[in-house]
Amino acid sequence: MSARIPFFTLAPAPLKAMVALSGAVKQSSLGPRLVELINLRVSQINGCGVCVDMHWRDLVKQGADYRHLNAIAGWREAPASFFSARERAALGWAEAVNALPHKDDTDAAYGELREHFNETEVAEMAFAISVIKGWNMINLSLRNQIPEVPPPGM
Repeated sequence: MSARIPFFTLAPAPLKAMVALSGAVKQSSLGPRLVELINLRVSQINGCGVCVDMHWRDLVKQGADYRHLNAIAGWREAPASFFSARERAALGWAEAVNALPHKDDTDAAYGELREHFNETEVAEMAFAISVIKGWNMINLSLRNQIPEVPPPGM
């Protein structure tokens, strides 16, 4: 399979805006590790290989344990030492929001989320989940492929 179109070069203004939003989310009070955990989990659920590869590599660069990263897909069954209560609340929220509108489990997830995050952080997380889901949909619909060799700096 190959990419359907070279969308990175065909729509530079929206691309620049998405990259800026992704950068702003990484600079938020959530912190880069939590943002990347959210990015990885949402990308796993959505089946976006490009994003799974990218965010897994970024977490490795941040010093994340390989076993912890492999356990993200089954984080609920992972030992408590793998993910903090705060990270678990964020992962649960990310899964619930990502499932919208087909399934709405946000009430319980939101209650758990609010035990660990203030309103500003919840708002920042909304943007984090939205932007990664957007990237997933772009990559999947246009068949962007996992690069055999990651680009420099990635």
